[in-house]
Amino acid sequence: MVGFFSKIKKSIKKDSYDEDESMDESEEYVELDTSRAGDTGQKVIVKPFVLEDFTDIKQILDALREGNTICLVNIRPLKEKDLIELKRAINKLKKTCDAIEGDIAGFSDDYIVITPSFAEIYRSKGSTAEIKAAADDDD
Repeated sequence: MVGFFSKIKKSIKKDSYDEDESMDESEEYVELDTSRAGDTGQKVIVKPFVLEDFTDIKQILDALREGNTICLVNIRPLKEKDLIELKRAINKLKKTCDAIEGDIAGFSDDYIVITPSFAEIYRSKGSTAEIKAAADDDD
């Protein structure tokens, strides 16, 4: 049994080599095509949506869950129609956004933008105060 293990150790030593030594001896390089390195075959989609009814959020949620869609949502039709349904819809969108670790923000009075986890919405210091003030006015 001892002889068996010593034979295995010898064969392993013969087969193993130092990577630095092998590079010095052969000096062979492999050229990589870096032009396609970042191309995973999946592009980011910026998709507009119009929120006319609470049920319209289903298609927005589906697009967000795919993981490669940034949603621009026009909330004006639902805002003019039913403010309570709008708040309910936005709360549902916020919860899903938190679940996918995305980001959500309003811009102008009629649009919100929702991004997946790979994107972040820029907020200047002044706009944060404006958003909080607007949220306090809504409540």
